[in-house]
Amino acid sequence: MENQTQKKKVPHMTITRLAQYLNCLSLLPREHYKEISSKELAEKIGLKPTVIRQDFHHFGGFGQAGYRYKVTNLIEGLERILGLDQKQNLIIIGVGHLGQALANYRNFDKLGLRLVGLFDVNPRLIGITIRDVRVRDIDEVPTVVERENVHIGIITTPADSAQSTANLLIESGVKGIWNFSPMNVTGPSGIIIQNEHLSIGMMTLSYQLKQMLPPLSASSEY
Repeated sequence: MENQTQKKKVPHMTITRLAQYLNCLSLLPREHYKEISSKELAEKIGLKPTVIRQDFHHFGGFGQAGYRYKVTNLIEGLERILGLDQKQNLIIIGVGHLGQALANYRNFDKLGLRLVGLFDVNPRLIGITIRDVRVRDIDEVPTVVERENVHIGIITTPADSAQSTANLLIESGVKGIWNFSPMNVTGPSGIIIQNEHLSIGMMTLSYQLKQMLPPLSASSEY
């Protein structure tokens, strides 16, 4: 049933919530949570149980109506839907502070992702090793993508080189791009691009705090 339902158009927010459900379930102490209801899961995430049941309905429901979900089966099902059961190789272009932090992110392994390449244009960085992966010159991207069958490329370059980096990844055969640069990148049909802007999240948080906190006095000094 999953294969049939996945061919249908599923709302992007549903997929985003599925990832939230999986993250929440994966952190639960398994000895205390062998089963869970939609109400219990909803309370932990801050949603209505009906939203969870509607999301699951896109993929067959994960069980019988009125019964609790088996946590192990639910996790395995969500991992299949999100493609985490299929191991993927990835590379990172841009090995500054953020690139190095992502390279050291050990949960990639739990997500079925294997870091096979690091690239930069800075001669001082080329040759260093992070988690047993050597930083290479960006000119070697096409060779590594083909040799390692890489489908995912992460961009952590400055804004002015983000699009050219995306173009290089696409021309090399990468199908999915996770862009952390300050500038949105684009690509042709058939290329999946996730533009992730940390500054937007911070500005959104700042706005929400502004609505909640009292305004600063005009006489306030720093």
